[in-house]
Amino acid sequence: MSAWAEWAARFMPHLMLAPIALPLLTATLTLLMREERQRAKLTLNIASTALGLVVAVALLRWSNQASAPTGMGVYLQGNWAAPFGIVLVLDRLSALMLVLTSAIALCAVVFAGTRWHRAGVHFHTLFQLQLMGLAGAFLTGDLFNLFVFFEIMLAASYGLLLHGSGRARVQSGLHYIAINLAASSLFLIGSSMLYGITGTLNMADLARSVPLVLQQDIGLLHAAAAILATAFLIKAAVWPLNFWLVPAYGAAAAPVGALFAVMTKVGVYTLLRLWTLMFGAEAGASALFGGAWLIGAGMLTMAFGGIGMWSSQRPVHLAGFAAVVSSGTVLAAVGFGQNHLTAALLYYLPGSTMGIAALFLLADLVERWRTDGTPLLADDGNEAPFLTPELVPRPGLNLDDEEEVLVGRAIPAAAALLGLAWLVCTLVIAGLPPLSGFVGKFAMLSALLNPLGLGSSAGLRPGAAGWGLLALMITTGLLSLLALTRTGIRHFWAASERLAPRLHVLEGLPVAALLLGCVALTLRAEPVLRFTEAAATALHAPGTYIRAVLETRPTPTPPAPAAPAAAPDGAPSTGSAS
Repeated sequence: MSAWAEWAARFMPHLMLAPIALPLLTATLTLLMREERQRAKLTLNIASTALGLVVAVALLRWSNQASAPTGMGVYLQGNWAAPFGIVLVLDRLSALMLVLTSAIALCAVVFAGTRWHRAGVHFHTLFQLQLMGLAGAFLTGDLFNLFVFFEIMLAASYGLLLHGSGRARVQSGLHYIAINLAASSLFLIGSSMLYGITGTLNMADLARSVPLVLQQDIGLLHAAAAILATAFLIKAAVWPLNFWLVPAYGAAAAPVGALFAVMTKVGVYTLLRLWTLMFGAEAGASALFGGAWLIGAGMLTMAFGGIGMWSSQRPVHLAGFAAVVSSGTVLAAVGFGQNHLTAALLYYLPGSTMGIAALFLLADLVERWRTDGTPLLADDGNEAPFLTPELVPRPGLNLDDEEEVLVGRAIPAAAALLGLAWLVCTLVIAGLPPLSGFVGKFAMLSALLNPLGLGSSAGLRPGAAGWGLLALMITTGLLSLLALTRTGIRHFWAASERLAPRLHVLEGLPVAALLLGCVALTLRAEPVLRFTEAAATALHAPGTYIRAVLETRPTPTPPAPAAPAAAPDGAPSTGSAS
């Protein structure tokens, strides 16, 4: 065994706690610091998020090690065996989502360091609690624990969405809070019904129990699963439950919108995880239950998002509808239950999410450039005093003339950098060659056209639904291309009389990093697709997951030291030290 394998076998299971414990510790420290110490809070936030990214990459490497083909890691919290104890489970899918979340979070917090973190209070605490909730949702192997992390994530997102105040933000935030409270209620109802039917909330134990459900209880089981799925579909922004997304994400601060690009993927991840576990090919009478509904809902969501992009004018609304299209595409592909199609969507998911996050950041820069040198309207309808170009806030924000100047040096040729970044975002989101959006869509189209290929798992045959998804992927790609190109022309080519934008390093660097991530996915497409193929194969063979969780035994407790022997009356007692 190599030195890496020995070290990994001993310490890596404990490292699974770090994505949850590290943000919790950082949030506590930033909460205890005075609000005036913004620079220290920002430094701590960036350092913690960067360390979290390093940990996520290490966990990704561990999940993909050659010596463990199943790519599974199980941590028994409190040293209690499942299903009685709550477990953390790491596999290739959860590791991929951790890396994606950490990468986008690092870019978002660096971007926020220019000015957005000063728009309100407790930004850094809320940001880290958001990361804690996301990491916990990806790692937990228990349904009730998933609910706890969902609530942590949502509570933090409420504060982040309202960060900076303003009428539009408060109005959209109230809608966002109301719909998510309803989703939480459905989550509790569905979980309670599942517990009443199966007697467990451990995900692996649920998967083992579903095929054993009595025939007369199968209808109740399906009803409970449908209620639970509705809660996740709300988070995944499925039509018609996605009316809240574009106004809420559009009103949020730019770095918050970029981080929220991952939020819709939490619902997608949870549906993919639970559906393949509970209703896979081994689920007996419940096999592939709800697959047709996922396909239909995903396709309607794609159509809604494509039409929304075509009808939008503001860049931030384009980013919101692009998130809807991406979520719908992934959900529709999940519903077929084919491992090759799942592998392709797992490749498409990180690239599209990074492209959407970059577009949220770009939208803020483009909007600021458009309003430079012109008076802004405050919430009360009165014109705000003239602000210098680098200090122009978006309407409705709690920023004023006293706001500090942007951090970092200005970047020369900023307009060219913005234009190039917009072009790359367009290629990724529309799915045009040669970037990762095209590779992911092409892989999904290949899986749809060749459903009976070598190593294909049992699932729904594409048929008319497959041809419909194929047509929608091409159509939404075309609509995205036209919408983004039209907006790019208006903001870049038709802006000849506008002053050159002032773009700072801490603003340009996160956008460039996210788009370089999409380029890296393209250059490393072959090994990444091998990784996603292994992840999809494990998802569609849930027996591996079930055995790994339920057969992991607690660590034996070391024996207590023996008590010294009692000495006879009158004799001195003796003992030995171990």
